Amino acid sequence: MRTIIGLYVKTGNEWMETGSSFQTKNERRQHIFDSCLDKLRGNLQQFGAYRVLVEGGGYQKIWLETQPMGGEMYAGVDMEAALNNSLLFLRYQREDGRMPGSIAFRDGVLVPEYNKFQGFCFPWHALNLYYLCGRDAEYLGALREGLQGMHQYLTKYRKNPATGVLQSFCVYDTGEDNAVRFADSPNYWTEDARPEGYRIVPMDSMDVTSWDFAACDTLREIAAILKDEREERKWNQCAQQIRDTLRTALWDDRLDACFDRDAHGHVMPQLIHNNLRCMYWESFSQNMADRFVEKHLLNPKEFWTRLPLPSVAVSDPDFRNAPENNWSGQCEGLTFQRAILALERYGKTEIMTEIGRKFLDALADGGYVYPQQFDPLTGKPTIVGMISHAPLKPGDTEPAQDAYGPTMLAALEYLAHMEGIDIEFDHVLFSAVQGETFEAARKWGEHEYVLSSDGVTAKAYLDGRLLSAFPAGCRMVTGTDGVPASELVRLG
Repeated sequence: MRTIIGLYVKTGNEWMETGSSFQTKNERRQHIFDSCLDKLRGNLQQFGAYRVLVEGGGYQKIWLETQPMGGEMYAGVDMEAALNNSLLFLRYQREDGRMPGSIAFRDGVLVPEYNKFQGFCFPWHALNLYYLCGRDAEYLGALREGLQGMHQYLTKYRKNPATGVLQSFCVYDTGEDNAVRFADSPNYWTEDARPEGYRIVPMDSMDVTSWDFAACDTLREIAAILKDEREERKWNQCAQQIRDTLRTALWDDRLDACFDRDAHGHVMPQLIHNNLRCMYWESFSQNMADRFVEKHLLNPKEFWTRLPLPSVAVSDPDFRNAPENNWSGQCEGLTFQRAILALERYGKTEIMTEIGRKFLDALADGGYVYPQQFDPLTGKPTIVGMISHAPLKPGDTEPAQDAYGPTMLAALEYLAHMEGIDIEFDHVLFSAVQGETFEAARKWGEHEYVLSSDGVTAKAYLDGRLLSAFPAGCRMVTGTDGVPASELVRLG
């Protein structure tokens, strides 16, 4: 266990003041905002000395797959929980650099679990917390050390020497519970050594390779913050080598998508949403992202279903519209959550807005329940059979699922990116879609940012001072001081 100071954003003896509010004439959107905030409070738990935001919906741990991202998205409400959701993964990082895949709290004891990775929704969000918590140098140093350790571990234990691609050792490494494509793969893997005797694993993985890209690219950004040009060049070169390897080994230039390879080097033919995950980690080039989005993401026969973003293309033979915890088909709240950053990183903000509209409408039409999965063909929420990690047998029942954190945080994040305010690094995003009358506010330390819109014209304020009026249907980006940082961005 690393020795890391647990709290970084105290100003004097108080936490940095944060807060978010949203008032709209759209009753459906208002109900989503209010009910999500109310239900998310139920996911706050005390893990010993640390207040954290657990995943919720029946999942009572913090997972590397979800909760650093979830905590950062909740920072406008609770900065302490937001930071602990990242800091605990640094605190319990092993000496060899491996972070736990999840952390539980059992019988009064914090229990880090190293039997899978589950995902790595960590680097970008942890770095954003550096800005949100006041640019604390000690925090940045701890993050830098942690990402270096993770890169070293992945390079040492997960790199396929034949291809240079990084590998997944079990189903839960990439969090694809019950996915058909994993065949006989074990759910968990506790060893550092590669598994043997399985059809699929060790699997050359676009996900795991992208984790390493994200770690190195974030280390490049940290070096730039520290004005260490030598380190910046080093990590930039490392990140670009990983991106080149991903394209060379796993990208199919004819099919405009990445495909994993099994333990025997055979291409796994399933067309999977994990390509969008690569965009979330930014391991795709702009050209790769453009081609995947145009050919596949926007294809109604693949991923652009009535409710977009099924886990597997609906035309794929391995698609399963299973009403259970299963990543073989249904739309996942976690995918909607990751899609925002994935699309905006590649300039596809208008597509993000369209997905946001469809997702928010599905939540309202479904009665304001917040489960893990949704039927891509009907848009209806899947509220039963979600908490088990195994398929249900005939006659099995489970309680209805609600208050699943990634779904609720995704809803709030879409609202912030369509009709509200978000802070990313040293920029403030003021977003106002056309036709919606609302007022959103974001308290951050000594500053308060406000955005009001009548559906035609939006007005942005900093500490009561009008910054600018701009047409609804656009996003204005400023520095934290309110100075414009770019041209207006179309929201669609």
